[in-house]
Amino acid sequence: MQKHVEPDDFEPTPRRWSSVLAVPLLIFAGMAVVFMFALRTGDPSKLPSALIGKKAPAIELARLEGVTAIGQPAGTQTSGGFTTADLGRGQVAVVNFWASWCAPCVQEHPMLIALAQETKVPVYGVNHKDQPDAARRFLTRYGNPFTAIGVDGTGRAAIEWGVYGMPETFVINGRGEVVYKHVGPITLESLQSKVIPAVRAAAKN
Repeated sequence: MQKHVEPDDFEPTPRRWSSVLAVPLLIFAGMAVVFMFALRTGDPSKLPSALIGKKAPAIELARLEGVTAIGQPAGTQTSGGFTTADLGRGQVAVVNFWASWCAPCVQEHPMLIALAQETKVPVYGVNHKDQPDAARRFLTRYGNPFTAIGVDGTGRAAIEWGVYGMPETFVINGRGEVVYKHVGPITLESLQSKVIPAVRAAAKN
């Protein structure tokens, strides 16, 4: 004899609903703990990145007009923009998100120049939501470590790359994969202990 099943038997019980709701809440709580730990320890580089081990997100950035080639201040020549296709051509590269209005970017800038000089890898700059004149003045004053500079006027590139705030730096291996992400300004200590070792490790793989 077939058992009669009431419609209510298919309705989720409070216990079932609790289990369903608990999963996203636990994920959120775990992420919150990671963020709080990074903020309290003063080490924002511990913030997670879903890009590690994956291909760099596709971008196509126009050039910042009126900027000379690498290592020179602003001038009449032009440094071209860049796309994801410029990354991962068998050579390690660094991508740095920056802006002239970003005070930590000023502190970090000498480290980018040192990084380019020390490792000889191309450093690509992404100028985020900036005024072109202000960006050019910034490079005139502090120098230009960038092989190329792309303009992220709308902030779309930063969203695609999961950027938390300015500045942020990514190390890309020769296959175009993100192998390291540094959140916040690069300091002398982090340059020597984290960023340069990440570049050199990527060159070996």
